[in-house]
This record gives sequence, C-alpha cells and structure tokens, in this order.
Amino acid sequence: MNAPANAYRDAQQRALEDPEGFWGEQAAALHWERRWDKVLDASRAPWYRWFSGGRINTCYNALDRHLEQGRAQQTALIYDSPVTGVTARLSYRELYERVARFAGALAARGVGAGDCVVIYMPMVPEAVVAMLACARIGAVHSVVFGGFAPHELAKRIDDARPVMIVSASCGIEGQRIIPYKPLLDEALRLASHRVERCIVLQRPQCAATLISGRDLDWADAVAAATPAPCASVAATDPLYILYTSGTTGKPKGVVRDHGGHAVALAWSMRAVYDMRPGDVFWAASDVGWVVGHSYIVYAPLLAGCTSILYEGKPVGTPDAGAFWRVIAEHRVNALFTAPTAFRAIKKEDPQGALLARYDLASLRTLFLAGERCDPDTVLWAESKLRVPVIDHWWQTETGWPVAANCRGLTPSPVKPGSASLPVPGYDVQVLDESGQAVAAGKIGNIVIRLPLPPGTLTTLWQNDAGYRESYLARYPGYYLTGDAGYIDDEGYVWIMSRIDDVINVAGHRLSTGGMEEVLAGHPDVAECAVIGVADPLKGQLPLGLVVLKSGVARPQEKVLQELIERVREHIGAVAAFRHVAIVPRLPKTRSGKVLRATMRAIADSQPYNTPATIDDPLTLEEIAAALRGLGYAVAAGAGTAR
Repeated sequence: MNAPANAYRDAQQRALEDPEGFWGEQAAALHWERRWDKVLDASRAPWYRWFSGGRINTCYNALDRHLEQGRAQQTALIYDSPVTGVTARLSYRELYERVARFAGALAARGVGAGDCVVIYMPMVPEAVVAMLACARIGAVHSVVFGGFAPHELAKRIDDARPVMIVSASCGIEGQRIIPYKPLLDEALRLASHRVERCIVLQRPQCAATLISGRDLDWADAVAAATPAPCASVAATDPLYILYTSGTTGKPKGVVRDHGGHAVALAWSMRAVYDMRPGDVFWAASDVGWVVGHSYIVYAPLLAGCTSILYEGKPVGTPDAGAFWRVIAEHRVNALFTAPTAFRAIKKEDPQGALLARYDLASLRTLFLAGERCDPDTVLWAESKLRVPVIDHWWQTETGWPVAANCRGLTPSPVKPGSASLPVPGYDVQVLDESGQAVAAGKIGNIVIRLPLPPGTLTTLWQNDAGYRESYLARYPGYYLTGDAGYIDDEGYVWIMSRIDDVINVAGHRLSTGGMEEVLAGHPDVAECAVIGVADPLKGQLPLGLVVLKSGVARPQEKVLQELIERVREHIGAVAAFRHVAIVPRLPKTRSGKVLRATMRAIADSQPYNTPATIDDPLTLEEIAAALRGLGYAVAAGAGTAR
C-alpha cells in the first residue's frame, strides 16, 4: 500500500537534492522579461547568485501583472489608521497608478537604475508607493524606520549614499505626533554624504518647513509627473538595502536582489502561509522592519492578495481589542504579528473579554515571529481564537521563514515553543563550538548549510568582507544564524535564545529561553526575560525580570517566591535561579525584541549605548532601579544616549 502523500516532505527533499530544478519551477509562476541562464550560480561561492542572466521587474510582478490577469478592481491595500481615524482601500489599479506616477516623479529628478533612495516614512500608503516606485525604475530603496534618531539616520545615509530621501512631515505614535522633518534636517546636517534632493509628504497633523532648492512637496512632485514604465532589471541586481536593528557598531546593510526575492516570497505565501489570490493577509508590523518589507509590501502583492497597512498598536488604539476589530472589519484570513503584541493583549485582557465584541470567523491562522514565543502565549492565543497558532522563525538576513509549520503544504502537529520544521530550501543544523554536529535534543549553535535559498541576503551593502566575517567565517560552508537551540528527534527546530544568551553557570550551559518558558507559565506573568549576569564564583547567574498581568492583586513577595520555586522544579538547582524582579515593562525595540544585551550591561555595570531602536528609553531607568532593589551595584549614568 502506498504511503500517503506528504507535500512538505517531498518539497523539502526536492529543494535540498535538486535546488535548481525546484526553484526553477517556482520561478515559472512569475513574469520574466528574459529567462535566466543559470538558476544557481556558484562560480563565486560563498557569494551564490540565483537566476543569473535573467531579467525581471518586481513592481511589474506585484502590480502590472495582476491588472493583465483581471485583478484590477480587487483591493490590493487596506490602510487602517486608528490614530487618525482614517480607513482607505486601494485597488490594484489605483495602487498601480499611484506607483507609476510617483516613479515618474523620481525619474524626473534624475533617479535611475542602481541609484539609492532612503525612505524615512510612517505607516501610510505613500511609504508602500515609494518602495514600489523605486522597484519600478530599478532604484535601490533603503527604508529607515520613521522617527529614528538623527545620529542613526545619518549613519545609514553615509553608508547607503542615497541620491534622494523620501520622507513625511510627521509620524503618530499613539497620542503623540512626532515631527520627522527636524529629525531629517539634523541627520542631513550630521551626515558626511550630501543629499541634494528630498520629497516630503505633508500630513495634516503637522506641517513641515521645506528648504527651497532641496525639498519638494509630495503632492507637487506627483502632480507634475508623467507615469513611468517598468525598467528592465537584472535578477541579480539589488532591490533594497535594509539595515539590521543591532544595538551597537556600524549598521549592517542587508542586500536583497530582485529575482530570488520575488520567487521566494511568492512561493512562501502559498507554501508557508496557505494564502491564495484574493485572500486578506495582515502583517501587523512596520515597513521599516523586514516583516513589513516582505509581508506587508512585496509578498502579498506578488501573490495577488489583499494586504493591510495598520497605523496603530495592539493595545491603546483604543484598547486591547484593536486587533480583533481589524480582523472583523476587513475579513482577515491570516494575521502575522510578534509574540510581544499578544503578550501585551494578554496582559491587558487576560480573559479575552474583548473578543466577544467581534466576529472573527474569517480568521484561519495566526502566525507569530520576531522573538521566540513562549508556550503559554501560544496556548492562550489558541484557546481564545480557536485557530492554529504557528510560531515560526526567520531573520532580517533571511527575508522569509527558515522554520515553520508549512500550512500550504502538509501541516504538521504544533509543538508549543518550537518553530516547527525547516522550510523547504533551508538545510538547518546544530553545531557545537568546534563545528561538530550535536545529538538530537542537545543545545548548540544553529546554522544553515550553504547555499542559502533564494530571497536571502546576497551580501552586506558595499561590505563583502563584513558579510563573510559576520556570518560565514566561524563555520566554513555554513551561515551562522546567531541563534542557539536544538533540533529534536522528529526534526522540529527549537530556538531558545541568541548565542550570547546561552549562559554558563558553574560549567553548565543553560538556555535563558528555557527559563523564560518556565516563568511565562506562571498564571500571573504577562511576559518575562532572563539574562545572565557576571558572578565571581559561578561565572554567570540567571536573573529574571517579569511583568505581571493587569489586575494581579496577590502579594508580590508570594509571586516572586513561586517563580523561583518553578525554575528549581522544572530546570533544577543547577540553574542557581535566585534573583527575580517585577518590573512595569521590558525594554524593547520598536519591532518588539527585548533588549537583553542592554539589560545585561546594566546589571554588570558596563557602559552601553541606548539603542536607537528602543521603543521607550525610560524602560532602561526602570530596569536599573529594579536591579538596585535586588542589590546589584548598577553604576549611575552607565548608559550613553545615542
């Protein structure tokens, strides 16, 4: 009797054994101006290139192609902004017309193929328009998160060397209006690279002062423009630069190409997310992050879906039911967000009472990524939404999922806490410090065997040496992810922490992620973080920081003792877990990543820079105060604002 078909297993085997055949078949779903000469070019390994010799235009495949295939009237983009009270829908034809005209505005000011354009925008449709317009004429865009500090923006300007900057008069964070133009002007003053031209979108909430001869109003630029056609672009040409949100050092500009990127993202919408043309996909992220690039802008449009651009928060705009409203109003089929968003919702509405106000029948799947999701949050979301909750794992560098439960192939059983199985095309392995493979279930450094599949980074912008040093040098033949974890005996990938967050307690290597999982399972805990701090006797000791759910009235001393006992019970005395503090909130980047390295520096009284990516710098002062309360000798003024 034949075994039942397993589309996931078959795709994974084919992608690893015959990558050229597999990816060549996926590429056939897109429009190519010229077919490639070679699917995988390994002539300059480890700088592998996909679809060399081919010519393609990403914007054409995201917009023009759908007009030709009868989707002109389908909604392409839904803009939902609770902070301004505005909702707008753009059909594929309307988005195409806006993009073509803005591409003409760029071209009229001398922007051409290969030129870099920095986009410094809030979550408004014009940000999507600007990105696609660059792709249309073959320019390379580099989106910088709106509101980044001038010093950080200046560093990116100096590295990318743009010929133009596209910005807006302001962004809106909750109730706060943040003027962007003064930040942009200061960044241009600080930067060594001179930018002669800026286009600025004037928002009604805040008018920007334009500098004559340099700045042009968006509306004026578009009114005078002639729509631009799609340029012929080499598949291996850069589509965009995206700077990683690292907290220290020189920005690393991840480079994504046109051909491999379009092929991988279009395929991922079908294989990973089970989305089909006409479905409504919502990535609740920001265009400044990789999730926004991949799954707000490019992938949904390449797949003929409807994408949602949300200018708001999971809580506070106006309440913890904000996500449920968007799902109900726009009939969302799949939601993709960060675990921290659901932890915030769970903290404010632990019983899920606000869900009862909304009809969520359209929702088929919830996807979580950005940070490892603790099993408690997965189970809470499953119990409230009654749909599969899929934690999956990928990075800015990879551009699309590395490990996931591929809903469009053969869904596998969910194991809360695991990112599921490697996505076809990724050969994921776990190595020890000497480069040897470790046994199933043993923690080590997670790597991916080269070549990486299409859509992943090709190098760092103007920095091949930095690419090799950061990702390839430690384990020749492999890409170093920087994450630690293990693969179990069924092939499931478990991401437990960053490599730097595996702590050594008296010679025992322990995962902070495992301890966080135990703390998060306490019924009073909304979210938590565990860091390793220096100890003269044991080398390192774990320190827990927890945020309680709203409405917890039990004595904090009782909760703290229970947390210590939980870690001892589940992990053992070897963890030496004795220090835990309750804090009002955790310091995070705007994308939701907890700043563990910064907290570790505070606890160790080491100097640190306040990251430009931080959501609220005051959280670091709260952490320092909590650590002093535990007896840590936190140095006053150790942090340096950037």
